[in-house]
Amino acid sequence: MNAIDNNLPVALVTGASSGLGARTASMLVDRGYRVAGAARRTGLVERLPGVLPVPLDLTDPESIDRAVEQVEERLGPVGILVNNAGYGEFGAIEETSIESARRQFDVNVFGLVRLTQRVIPAMRAAGSGRIVNVSSLAGEFSSPLGGWYHASKFALEALSDSLRAELRPFGITVAVVQPGPVRTAWHEEAMQTLEATSGEGPYREMSRAVARYHRATQSTAITSDVEPVAAAIVDAATAARTRTRTRVGRGASTAVAFSRLPDRVFDAMTRRQFGLA
Repeated sequence: MNAIDNNLPVALVTGASSGLGARTASMLVDRGYRVAGAARRTGLVERLPGVLPVPLDLTDPESIDRAVEQVEERLGPVGILVNNAGYGEFGAIEETSIESARRQFDVNVFGLVRLTQRVIPAMRAAGSGRIVNVSSLAGEFSSPLGGWYHASKFALEALSDSLRAELRPFGITVAVVQPGPVRTAWHEEAMQTLEATSGEGPYREMSRAVARYHRATQSTAITSDVEPVAAAIVDAATAARTRTRTRVGRGASTAVAFSRLPDRVFDAMTRRQFGLA
């Protein structure tokens, strides 16, 4: 771990208890940043050397305010925000309750935006800042049984574009990182949600095919290890000049290009990909 450089901005990373968030937080510490790692359960964050653990529930506005206050009191105003926390609500749209769908947006969209709103004034006062929204290739195109997750990422992409234009006059830059599949526990948790929602009933066979496909990809080259994805997030957060969007993963750009084909062509390709009738 490098010595802390107090001339560097304070970084706040959400979803820092495991996977991408934990590795991103550690990489930032290694580069000398003062780093706070936020998560609902901070026990695992406490194991990360040099990372300040901060309790955060993105569905609770008071928790968001307390988290930012704690970072400001302990480290200083947030100059880099990495919005990494999120989860996937998978299942047929017909069978997914509106309550579950709403929670998907509460975490992946509304909570993320409220936290972002909370740190913008300090960035604006400083005349600088960096916001990195960890989206997904799922924000570029949609697939069966992932509608609500895709919808939340589509929303994040649109909000990021607007924020980028709105904050530019104040010296604040907004970057989006779009990973393809990543080898983390997130993936299996999403498939368990799929099976719990649509594993029985009219979408049973589709659910099994989609879960089988996603699980199989975990051992293929299109799925990235945590390290290169976290490195891309850190670069987006720290580079003097960053790209507005960074796609990560083998075949990521090709997948997005295919999604621009006519709808019926892309639909047919998707059915073949998942082994659907």
